[in-house]
Amino acid sequence: MCGRPQVHSPHISKPNSKVLFVRMELLWKTHMRVIGTAFVLLLVALLSSERVESRKAKVVTTSLEYNAINCRAHSASLTDFGGVGDGKTSNTKAFQSAVSQLSQYASEGGSQLYVPAGKWLTGSFSLTSHFTLYLDKDAVLLASQDITEWPVLEPLPSYGRGRDAAAGRFASLIFGKNLTDVIVTGENGTIDGQGEFWWQQFHRKKLKYTRPYLIELMFSDNIQISNLTLLNSPSWNVHPVYSSNIIVQGITIFAPITSPNTDGINPDSCTNVRIEDCYIVSGDDCVAVKSGWDQYGIKFGWPTKQLVIRRLTCISPYSATIALGSEMSGGIQDVRAEDITAIQTESGVRIKTAVGRGGYVKDIYVKRMTLHTMKWAFKMTGDYNSHADSHYDPNALPEIKNINYRDVVADNVTIAARFQGISNDPFTGICIANVTLRMAAKAKKQPWTCTDIEGVTSGVNPPPCGLLPDQGPEKITACDFPADSLPIDMLELKKCTTSMTYVADKLLF
Repeated sequence: MCGRPQVHSPHISKPNSKVLFVRMELLWKTHMRVIGTAFVLLLVALLSSERVESRKAKVVTTSLEYNAINCRAHSASLTDFGGVGDGKTSNTKAFQSAVSQLSQYASEGGSQLYVPAGKWLTGSFSLTSHFTLYLDKDAVLLASQDITEWPVLEPLPSYGRGRDAAAGRFASLIFGKNLTDVIVTGENGTIDGQGEFWWQQFHRKKLKYTRPYLIELMFSDNIQISNLTLLNSPSWNVHPVYSSNIIVQGITIFAPITSPNTDGINPDSCTNVRIEDCYIVSGDDCVAVKSGWDQYGIKFGWPTKQLVIRRLTCISPYSATIALGSEMSGGIQDVRAEDITAIQTESGVRIKTAVGRGGYVKDIYVKRMTLHTMKWAFKMTGDYNSHADSHYDPNALPEIKNINYRDVVADNVTIAARFQGISNDPFTGICIANVTLRMAAKAKKQPWTCTDIEGVTSGVNPPPCGLLPDQGPEKITACDFPADSLPIDMLELKKCTTSMTYVADKLLF
């Protein structure tokens, strides 16, 4: 605009020059105010349009390559079902809707749910059969701290009650029941249980129900849990129970070493299991093998058997690298562990049981362990008197036999071993060969403590207790590891390749 606007009105007499000037000044200011307002509104609209444009859903294509027990014919992204990865919006309904809709493809080659980069807050949700849950490398599942997003389940039948409280238990974050062909995997994506909330409730004895686990699949078959990072679980991390043909592979688990009951991987009344290439730092046992509690486990009668554990690294200053029990009333048999490393961990292998447990722990084989800074290298206790209730049978004695350890090297060990059987129910068939334990500067003067056990040793230093007599160097190859393979080692993974196109929300402002 080059000048002030002129005013023309045929109904108004011509004003004098002073009045005209005032009118023109007023009109000019009003005009410029209108233009200014319009300009501001236009600028805001343009910026808003730019902002909206930048926040538009963006179409992304990515390729997924991973090894799995089965590949899938159908794929979808969580964002297709309304998922929002801002770390604040609840995605529980999005996960539930996704699994429900994708279940229609179970008989058509199965389905895969892709969780893209982002922070996906969610409560408990259940999987379906012939299904893969895949987490992007930058995807984080955040466990909700809204207790209404955690359904309450009945206690496990082999336990008779919850672990934290006599009543039921909260469903796990990722749950499944009566399923077949289920995979939870990713490109080392993260599942964060945000456990501090639950640990505080536990310590304050405020929980009416047992804390949730991160992943639990029960009464299921053909399971793969692999290539994930699990953080700060409210309680146990991975709990396959009453299930078979299970591979747990490439899992990294972190929890504070003082966190309560944050066991790493707990196969429970399961058959044909393979745990391999896992790194675990936790406040409880890194791997805990279980099969039910006292009279409930005896009655249910499902053992854990044919279990392989290999290439495990563990840090747990207050618990065991591998624990067998204490809930072992359904029986534990044929466990094969090899190439195990433990650092600043309370014990290497620990068997926990008690009068009233019943059941058995037998045919256990461990070889090639490397231990650094341990309280005990080996521990067996028959007085782990934690009971479900007062109704256990005092005549239900556990059977512990054929326990084999060989090719073990340890340094900075406080106590070589504590083997404490049960009076009138000794632990038998203990065999230890080719073991060198370098004791700590402040080690106990008596490195071995043995009561109510029977067994032999060969090539063990420091020399063991009298109940484990040395058979001489010619028996150094005793405690043989089985030469045959278990069925789970016959299960080979396939290479799966998927091209994923999905809609992603990119917030650039």
